[in-house]
Amino acid sequence: MGSSHPDVYDFAGDYNLNGIILQAHDGTGGRFGEGGVNIQSLVQELNIYEGITQAAIYGTLVLVDSVNLITNLPIQGTERLMFKLSTPGTSKLEHIVDASEESGHPFYVYKVSNKQQGSQGTLVYTIHFASREFLRNIRTKVSQAYSGKMSSMVQEIMADKQGLDSRKTLYYEETKNQDKIVMPNISPFKAIGLVSKRALPKYGQGVGYYFYETTKGFYFQSWENMCAQYARIENTPVQTYVYQPRNITDPDVEELGETKIEQDLKSVEEYKFVNTFHDTAAAQALGTYGHRVISYNLYSKAFKTTDYHYHDQFDKTVHADYTNDLGLTGTNPQIRDNPVDYDNLGVSDYAESLVSLSPTTQFLHNEETGSYGTDVADDGKFDGIRNAQRMQVTAGTTIEMTVPGQTQIMPGLIIDFEIRPVETEGQTADKKAYDPQYSGRYVITKVRHRITKQDYKMVFECKKDSVRESLLGKKILNFEGTAVNENTKYKKLNERNTGGR
Repeated sequence: MGSSHPDVYDFAGDYNLNGIILQAHDGTGGRFGEGGVNIQSLVQELNIYEGITQAAIYGTLVLVDSVNLITNLPIQGTERLMFKLSTPGTSKLEHIVDASEESGHPFYVYKVSNKQQGSQGTLVYTIHFASREFLRNIRTKVSQAYSGKMSSMVQEIMADKQGLDSRKTLYYEETKNQDKIVMPNISPFKAIGLVSKRALPKYGQGVGYYFYETTKGFYFQSWENMCAQYARIENTPVQTYVYQPRNITDPDVEELGETKIEQDLKSVEEYKFVNTFHDTAAAQALGTYGHRVISYNLYSKAFKTTDYHYHDQFDKTVHADYTNDLGLTGTNPQIRDNPVDYDNLGVSDYAESLVSLSPTTQFLHNEETGSYGTDVADDGKFDGIRNAQRMQVTAGTTIEMTVPGQTQIMPGLIIDFEIRPVETEGQTADKKAYDPQYSGRYVITKVRHRITKQDYKMVFECKKDSVRESLLGKKILNFEGTAVNENTKYKKLNERNTGGR
């Protein structure tokens, strides 16, 4: 289904899609004619998947084939797929999913699956497609040395005519460190992954970047930059979402001048928590809170021990709930630093929760620097920060929600999600009309665009590594336990029971 007018919503979930062209390996539509064949009438569902941990986007088409397209084209896994998807009123070109031949970047078919007989005279199957770079990454390798800023290395790998040869826009965050890295005959995405691990943002104190593709281009940036530009200017939420029944108008919102369509666009159809907070046992084992890094300098044969402490480091980096009026110390950790055992230590004080050995060296490329292109003494500190930051995101509060589709929404953007309290009065005990822990700002980390003949929906995953307001409870210095004394009791087991003989 498409909008009756390209600039006007008929309903939330409306969209513009004027044709899905499948082009054979020889640039034709096979037995269907020149230039490709329009298969939109055969397509029951179009899915596009993107995420901050995906180097390339991919998707699927579910077809009910009544013309034996799979044989008459024929489909062999080297076809191109072209379409242009937008939501009504989208004026900016960068908000359109443009996979057209004329102005965009077509997708490439690489697989057919789930082929089965449908009703009489039809076949049902799924066509899998991906971006051109997905396949170039499989076909080519990188085997050369790169030097300079990490962000410049990524640009060179992307543009290499013998390698990835990407023609798409790369949106990058500048790095402050530089080094020389030799790529030993590995795929372009793996080479960029090596750079991403060592990248230090020019602004901010985090370590490590995300490299990913969206329907608008490629991105190379840190988690902090997703939360705030230059690690100090909050990113405006691309959309505010509220969980409320559809087809019910909120009188408070009406007073603000919003239309029914605008309200429906911000309404969440359904949501669920994938994670509500850290699995603290797993988080401690993975070094999220405490991590001891032993760096071994292969050049000087020296060892250095560096301890990562979550609560000491937290305020030095930007998190999802950051807003300008709060400042860097205004975001709140997802776990308190109160004592958790009789030794009166908090979860961050156990550095030996994870102990890792990190080899490093100087003068590998005639430079007196370590693995990050900086002072070799900093390697252990950076390893601890990088690991903890990635774990905070991976295991942080995660929500999956289904909402009306909008083509301008993509991974790496901030949304605001207002979750109402479950109390019968619709307010917390201290009169808040929102959940102070789980409401707030989230970073979109995955998006599934799902287009059917009826409507356009998005199923996306969003994460946060902080809480909107500090957790309830006072700061204590001593563990509140129930032990009667400090001594371990030893008691020898009885001899084997002989039954009284």
